[in-house]
Amino acid sequence: MEKKIDQIDRAMLRALQRDARLSQRELADIVGLSQNACWRRLKALYDNGLIKSHTIRLDPALLGLNLTVFVMIRTRHHSKDWLESFRREVSAIPNVIDFYRVAGDYDYMLKVVAEDMNAFDRVYQRLIEKVDLDTVTSYMTMEAIADARDLPL
Repeated sequence: MEKKIDQIDRAMLRALQRDARLSQRELADIVGLSQNACWRRLKALYDNGLIKSHTIRLDPALLGLNLTVFVMIRTRHHSKDWLESFRREVSAIPNVIDFYRVAGDYDYMLKVVAEDMNAFDRVYQRLIEKVDLDTVTSYMTMEAIADARDLPL
């Protein structure tokens, strides 16, 4: 990023994290700027790559996605070719909504949403069919206490 963000930028980002539908006028009023000054700052935040996209948060349960599973994966393979194949295969599974390489006892962590256990099993079977893995451990969630929280600004 070219410039450091200041308190006004942080206030803008906090407001947009809560509601990305805010108009520039509404955002300007919230942070105490003119609409033009707000637009220039917002444009700079986009240009510097700090704001990546506009999205909405959906309620998984209302879409029938009642099961969230964290899948921990350990592998024996660490070659560039294996990693590229693994990333490609996992990224092609729509139910995998988050995908991390992690440090510790496991190598990767996936967040998977599914309708139910049978649907999750289909995701699991697809995963182990496509990629050679050492250990796959799944943790079924019972309740989302804090999910998709805003970044602390």
